[in-house]
Amino acid sequence: MLVSKVSAILVALLIVSFGIYGSEASSLTAEELGLSIAVKAKQLDRGWGDSQADMTMILRNQNGQESRRVMRTSNLEVQDGGDKSLVIFDEPRDVQGTAFLNHSHPVGPDDQWLYLPALRRVRRISSQNASGPFMGSEFSYEDMASFEVEKYTYKYLRDETLNGHDCTVSEYYPVDRYSGYTRQIVWLDKTMHQPIQIEFYDRRNSLLKTLTVKDYQQYENKYWRPAYMEMTNHTNGKSTVLLIENYRFGTGMTEQDFSQAALTRIR
Repeated sequence: MLVSKVSAILVALLIVSFGIYGSEASSLTAEELGLSIAVKAKQLDRGWGDSQADMTMILRNQNGQESRRVMRTSNLEVQDGGDKSLVIFDEPRDVQGTAFLNHSHPVGPDDQWLYLPALRRVRRISSQNASGPFMGSEFSYEDMASFEVEKYTYKYLRDETLNGHDCTVSEYYPVDRYSGYTRQIVWLDKTMHQPIQIEFYDRRNSLLKTLTVKDYQQYENKYWRPAYMEMTNHTNGKSTVLLIENYRFGTGMTEQDFSQAALTRIR
């Protein structure tokens, strides 16, 4: 069942009034508590406006052989709507100028486009194909979208310490019928309210991938961002690492920088 905006608001009010880790949490169902944790994480990461960062993508095959790509990423926060993101590939030469644009939506499928400079055209990624691999990596197009509370239903499982982090552990169930996942298990740090680990289960409910996130730093005295993300595919033995650096906030980007027309003007 789709999580309604009304229910999210009601649970958010509970968070503001009582918090979610005190005795009041015991009065919530596992589903309500899972939702409240997700809502709080989203609320605490609001207000950054726009941001940019530099990334290196490392592709590793089952034999440990590596190839690298150099990328730039930009993000725009959208109030009362899904966030927008843009990824531009600078190296190596065979992918130089390729760009991926994502418009997330709280309800309904995201809008995604891929600009292919060799063909000089923009290709739309259909919602049915969003579970496919992003540029040959172990991340899918679905994984590249921003987190929106309404895209899932939730169930709190337990508290647990993972890699030195005090975490809540919850199951996220995608609402989108075209999602490549039946569920995700998310370890969320209680201090940063950011993910430390996510397990992704495929349509047969088998463990498909694990995302490890670490080396967080706080920016603007508020926003936590990681320097390292690794997606490991348990079915093919491959993995993809994202090394992220040089985060910048308030760079002055606008909606026009995240339009389809802007894709063809990228340098």
